[in-house]
Formats: sequence, C-alpha cells, structure tokens
Amino acid sequence: MRTETAVWAGISIVILYLVWKVVQPLVSPIIIALALVYVTYPLHSKMSKKIGEKKSAMILTGFLTVLSFLFILGFVLWVSDVKQQLVNYLGMFFNWLQSVTVSSQTVNEALTEITKGIEARLETYIASYTYSIPKLSLEVFVLVFVYYGSLINAHAIAEGIYSLIPSENEEFIMRLIDATKSTLDTLLKSWLTLSVIKGSLTALGFWGFGIAPVSGAIALGILVVLLELLPFLGGWMVWLPGAIYVGRESLGLGIIFAIYGALFISPVPDMVLAPKITMRRRGLNALISLVGIFGGLWAFGLVGVILGPVSLGLLVTLLEEWRSMVEKDNSTRGVSSDAD
Repeated sequence: MRTETAVWAGISIVILYLVWKVVQPLVSPIIIALALVYVTYPLHSKMSKKIGEKKSAMILTGFLTVLSFLFILGFVLWVSDVKQQLVNYLGMFFNWLQSVTVSSQTVNEALTEITKGIEARLETYIASYTYSIPKLSLEVFVLVFVYYGSLINAHAIAEGIYSLIPSENEEFIMRLIDATKSTLDTLLKSWLTLSVIKGSLTALGFWGFGIAPVSGAIALGILVVLLELLPFLGGWMVWLPGAIYVGRESLGLGIIFAIYGALFISPVPDMVLAPKITMRRRGLNALISLVGIFGGLWAFGLVGVILGPVSLGLLVTLLEEWRSMVEKDNSTRGVSSDAD
C-alpha cells in the first residue's frame, strides 16, 4: 500500500512539474485575466439576466479585446518615451521627498535612506521592463481567451473548487477563502480600481490641457497610480504642480485645471469614496498592503500587485487561526486542571 502511494505521489509530482513548466511563461496573463473576471463578474451576472450569459460574455470579451489592441498600439508608439518620462518624474518626486525634513535627525536620515533605496529599485525595475511585440501579443491573446473561458464557466469553476474542500477542514479553508475574497474585493474592486481611474483621468487631463505630450501624460498617470497606493500621498501631488505651471501662463486655465484635479483626482473622490473602500475597514492593514504591493511588484512583476497583498492576507489569517487554536488549547488545559 505504501509503495503504491509513493508511486502515485511521484507521478503526481511529475505531472504537476510538467504542467507548471508549460504554464509558467503565461502565468501573468492568466492571473490578470482571472482578476478581471473577479472584478467584472457582478456586471456579467446583471447583463446575463437581460441578454443571456453567452452574449454578455462575448460583449465584455470584445470590449477587453479592443482595450488590449489599443494597449499594444500604445505600447509600440510610446513605451520608450513613457519609461524615460516616468523615470524622470520619479527622480524629481524622490528628490523633493528627500528634501522634506523632520525634527528628529535620526528619523530624517532613516527616511532619506529608505527613499533612496525605493527610488533606485523602482527606476531599475521600470528601465528594465521591456517586452517584445510577439510575446506581448501572445500574452494578450492568452489573457482574452482565459478571460472568456473563465467568465462563461465561472459558476462551474467555483462549484468545482468548493467540492474539493475536505469536510474535516471545511471551516478553516472557508476562512482562507473569505480572507482572499475580502482582500481581492478591497484591492481590485475598490482601491486599485479607483487608483487606475484616477491615473487615467490624470493622463487625460494633462494631455487635454496641453501640459504634457501623450507619453508624458501616460507617465504622470502611472505615477498617480503609484502614489495612490502609498499611505498619506495621492494624486494631488501631481495635479497641483501642473495647475501651478499652467497658472503661470494663464490664470483662468490654471484655475480650471485645479478644479478638474480636485473634483476628479484628489481630494473629492477620497472624501466621497474613501470611507466606503478604506483598507482598514476591510481588515487589510495599511502596512501589510504597502509591503504586499511593492514587495509583490518587485518579486513577481505586475501581477505581484495582486499576489503580494493576497499572500500576506492569507498569512495573517493563518496566524489568527493558529493563535485561536493555541488559546483554545490553553483554555481546554485550564478547564482540565481545574477539574483535577
């Protein structure tokens, strides 16, 4: 019996290894596709009731295909300029951040060293982030294909996953699933989605008002997304200097751009939407989210923005479960000793 078990275990390991080697080059588009399915599934459910499940999936997939095509087109036209502009903007931002002083010399030196480290790592990552067009096209094709297949079979996939949960560990595994869903809800459906919208509106504003060319506007939009992921910072640190720059040439245009920035980038969206989507309210600590996002970004690339916070959220759930088990065991021992 043990020999048979060992043989099957070895076969399973070999199969899993082969599957991993096949899937590994396409992990990023698969994870992004599944994340998009998770975000758009509520919309898909509403549309399915009116026009049918297949039509709804085809419409959403068609919309994603158009966006993907525009992304590839923009990548071909502006990728080099965007990378260079983003590195320049990050350099200016971190130079300003290092000039900010606090009363404590020790704290000020520590902040300076941390800032230098983050700046160097981000600039190196951005400068080295390159794609070949054939590889990018293949990844986009996989993303669209996985998105449609997962969206149309989302219910069956969920049922299959839940059916694999062993009954003796069902409660614990459900807690892990709930923790993952909570993190994804907060990260994808609220915080990251809002950051991307703000970044898009920033890029549109800087280009529409003639403040920056297309590549520069896109780089500023990406910078806003990064700043929105950091505690206490936000898009106002980008649109405010832009408004001052425009205001020097045309006061009226500068005021209009400032109103645009305040209404659509920061702080109005933060005051209206932030109370509903704050990370702490959903149980994801700000420090955990910060470490998860940037640690995941450096470790796994773009998909690390998703994998990092989710993995740390699961770790927190595991630690809480372990603590509750220890407390329960201690209380049981205490009751037993009292009875003796």
